[in-house]
Amino acid sequence: MKPAPFEYVAPQSLEEVTELLVRYGDDAKAIAGGQSLMPMLAFRLATPEVLIDLNGVQELSYLRQEGSTLAIGGLARHRDVEQMADLGSSCPLVMEGVSAIGHVSIRNRGTVGGSIAHADPAAEWPSIALALDGEIDAVGPAGTRTIPAGDFFKSYFTTALAPDELVKEVRLRLPDGGPVGSAYLELTRRHGDFALAGVGALVALGDDGVISDARVVLIGVRDTAVRSFTAEGILRGNPPGDELFTAAAENVDADIDPVSDVHGSSDFRRHIAKVLLRRALGRAVERAARA
Repeated sequence: MKPAPFEYVAPQSLEEVTELLVRYGDDAKAIAGGQSLMPMLAFRLATPEVLIDLNGVQELSYLRQEGSTLAIGGLARHRDVEQMADLGSSCPLVMEGVSAIGHVSIRNRGTVGGSIAHADPAAEWPSIALALDGEIDAVGPAGTRTIPAGDFFKSYFTTALAPDELVKEVRLRLPDGGPVGSAYLELTRRHGDFALAGVGALVALGDDGVISDARVVLIGVRDTAVRSFTAEGILRGNPPGDELFTAAAENVDADIDPVSDVHGSSDFRRHIAKVLLRRALGRAVERAARA
């Protein structure tokens, strides 16, 4: 199929973008990498009257690490993050999650801000933001406001963004040294497909070897990416081991609600999520012990 007719505009500044969003409102769509929007246009699932191309707005294209905070401009590409020096050792959860996004050609074009704003429940970036106390700066005609990741994702492809706002920056709190390890695992039918289920885990060990902090996030098992506070509560304050990991995994049922579709049943996705979580926790603890 072909997209419905639309007007194309290519602003060169964030100020121009906000003016266009105010002028056209719901009739406009912003496009950056286009990895999600272009298929929707082709199938006429989206029929905007105006397409606002963000690629000329270079003030949105940056990566900046200040201490333990990683600031990612909305126009930064997945591949930019994937190629950051030392990120694979300091926080494998980010590197492994980003590396699982589609193929290299997709990561070269797709943007962090676009993935966050699209809010696909099987996408990696929303779960990464949840795991690392992410904050999203949304910019619009009223200025910039900061939204915690836990408040940003509402339901299937639905966020706290207003129609005249877009993602300006995503900030992540990276591990600040010490015995901290993390991992990201997912299962796909074929390389490059969206995950049937995916899991990110981060574990910090105290001086006595017990788990002092834990983060558990999952994708593909609810209407949004989800952080399992239930599993985290089971992990904290206990020595790591297979029995503990199994207990944490079995109790994610309280936080997930997978659906059945042509790719897999609800029970299958639930089972896969638990298997992946046990493996991710084991890998995270191994890395924490070596840190």
